[in-house]
Amino acid sequence: MRSAYSVETVRTAERELMARLPEGALMQRAAAGLAAACADLLGRVYGSRVVLLVGSGDNGGDALYAGARLARRGAGVTAVLLAPERAHAGGLAALRRAGGRVVSAGGAEGAGGGAQSVEGLVERADLVVDGIVGIGGKGGLRPDAVPLAAAAQRSRGAVVAVDLPSGVDADTGEVRGVAVRADLTVTFGTHKPGLLIDPAREYAGSVRLVDIGLELPAEPELAALQHADVARLLPVPRAESDKYRRGVVGIAAGSARYPGAAVLAVAGALRGGAGAVRYVGPAGDAVITRFPETLVSDQGPKHAGRVQAWVVGPGAGDDAATVGEVLAADVPVLVDADGLRLAEAGVVRARRAPTLMTPHAGEAAALLGVDRVEVEGGRLAAVRELAGRYGATVLLKGSTTLIADSGGGAVRVNPTGTSWLATAGSGDVLSGLAGSLLAAGLSAVDAGSVGAYVHGLAGRLAADGAPVGAHDVAEAVPEAWRNVLG
Repeated sequence: MRSAYSVETVRTAERELMARLPEGALMQRAAAGLAAACADLLGRVYGSRVVLLVGSGDNGGDALYAGARLARRGAGVTAVLLAPERAHAGGLAALRRAGGRVVSAGGAEGAGGGAQSVEGLVERADLVVDGIVGIGGKGGLRPDAVPLAAAAQRSRGAVVAVDLPSGVDADTGEVRGVAVRADLTVTFGTHKPGLLIDPAREYAGSVRLVDIGLELPAEPELAALQHADVARLLPVPRAESDKYRRGVVGIAAGSARYPGAAVLAVAGALRGGAGAVRYVGPAGDAVITRFPETLVSDQGPKHAGRVQAWVVGPGAGDDAATVGEVLAADVPVLVDADGLRLAEAGVVRARRAPTLMTPHAGEAAALLGVDRVEVEGGRLAAVRELAGRYGATVLLKGSTTLIADSGGGAVRVNPTGTSWLATAGSGDVLSGLAGSLLAAGLSAVDAGSVGAYVHGLAGRLAADGAPVGAHDVAEAVPEAWRNVLG
């Protein structure tokens, strides 16, 4: 499992480790890892042109010491100082001893030049190292750093961020202003939440973690499941299993206007590991025609027969009565799409069985009474607020899918997926898939996390770089399942 910790937790761990190490040893560990990553990216270090964008904190010190290591290997290294009087003294001395050059961001590359010449230096570099702001930075870049970030973006070379791209919020993933866009981020000790959550994740590029020996708490701020984690959670039938032991999921979805939502939810459920799927709603003919193994009923959820979990809401229109009936059941319930609008917060909070809500950003914004852009710009805050307000587990869909539990603890972030999943009906497939995992006995957090992981992987496999429909995603779920189990 990939873990991310808050700035406060990282700072505490760093202080505790530095108290046990010789002075400067921790920064040297970070600089060594940074220099190695830069060398790998360059391929040939000797003769390459490296520009360091250096701020006033330890982040700038990491960049300077790493630059000194590259200079000793024959790179032409120039440090551009944004605050010369506050640059890390030890790192600056090390770079100069190694033959590196130093210029001021507001000055010139050489005599007779100007500020433009410094930007030109950045643009001509083979590698630009962003050491402007560390993990404690808030808001976007200061005005004096913006031209350098723009020059780095225009540079023909790669951009490497130190710990995280300057201008993004390490704890929230928010980007409030101009920020550096990196091709690679070399982060130290642990991932930071902003490296895993959009919009900041988009600025980070690839992420390389350097172990510097931090001792961190058992529970992180964020956790991202990996293949091995998902493989341990996927329900696999035993020799004595029958359909009830494997779990039966009920699907209350679809309407005369949206029968396809019911078909797609059932498709996801049939591939989600449960032993049987019961469908209740007005799209029974469409469902049974496509999936004859489905147990179809038109008598409402109460009379559908035994189920271990319900999915309600996809394509439901204004059928508040069915949503209310499902929420009154004493089994886990997944609420999606129209069901989110029709579910009363007080009713959801009063439920004793687990509830998993699966809004996209627009639906989450409506539930919170804010603009969609606020949710998209602050996804972590939004998913936590919804989970607390409804007393439920919330899966916030989007470019970064997050799963939060009302009881607190680590928020799960899904590492799979593709932009091709932004297609009509894809969320219906996810609802059925995650609902089936609920019926199979997974907790709401695990069902949401595993469902999102497999769904995202299925989307990648189905798309393979080309447009894909929701039906194709459902058909690719078995392949994704086999991929996880190896």
